[in-house]
Amino acid sequence: MSIQTSLRLAVAVIAMAGFGVCGALADPPAKAAPPKNDPRARIAAKLDVPVDAIHPSVVPGLYEVAHGSEVLYMTGDGKYVIAGDLYDAEKGKNLTAQRRNEGRLAGLKTVSDEEAIIYSPKTPKYTITVFTDVDCQFCRRLHGDIAEYNKLGVRVRYVFFPRSGPGTDSWRKAEAVWCSANRKDALTKAKQGTDPGNKICKDNPVAKTYALGQDLGIRGTPGIFTDRGEYLPGYYQPAQLVEKLKGLENGTADDEG
Repeated sequence: MSIQTSLRLAVAVIAMAGFGVCGALADPPAKAAPPKNDPRARIAAKLDVPVDAIHPSVVPGLYEVAHGSEVLYMTGDGKYVIAGDLYDAEKGKNLTAQRRNEGRLAGLKTVSDEEAIIYSPKTPKYTITVFTDVDCQFCRRLHGDIAEYNKLGVRVRYVFFPRSGPGTDSWRKAEAVWCSANRKDALTKAKQGTDPGNKICKDNPVAKTYALGQDLGIRGTPGIFTDRGEYLPGYYQPAQLVEKLKGLENGTADDEG
């Protein structure tokens, strides 16, 4: 998670806890609250988050509060907030990054293959989920290399993230591509500059994947996620991407989120 994202979440927490701002980091819990002497109950009440979003961290007295891919830490009395990464110095492991990836992966799993446009080799070595915008220059560049990604063993799951938001031209194009009889052909033509028209169909996933992208903290398109939840924002040349994926798999590279 970027410093900006951490600070944004921290500011939201402080605003809700100290100034009575309406809203929540997540839906309120349906289950009964834990005993009042449980520090998590105090934190949950203060932040209006589910108790099961709060876990004791490895640091005594410090609790982890997770919302999707965003993670921060709070003292049991709810008085102090830490927005930053927590490391295991002995093992050299970023514990916060691991938790973020778990949250991202859980979100990505809510989008089925039937809700994505997939380009895959026969025997993929890697799978990436790419949040894409039809009008994004670097998304178009990535799509122009799609055959090479596949040749190198990369399976690409496209989901839509029209950066300009609902009701915009990019949103209309995303929906029209999805509602086309041949989605792959429509996507390719749209990324080459052909207007896909105004096709509308029920149950298209554009709104769902756009909301998910926001929850995952996407800062721009293309937004690339591995099948372990690592975030790689921006365009990567095919060979460059494969090297990055190898490094992440072997633990010799870090994600960019």
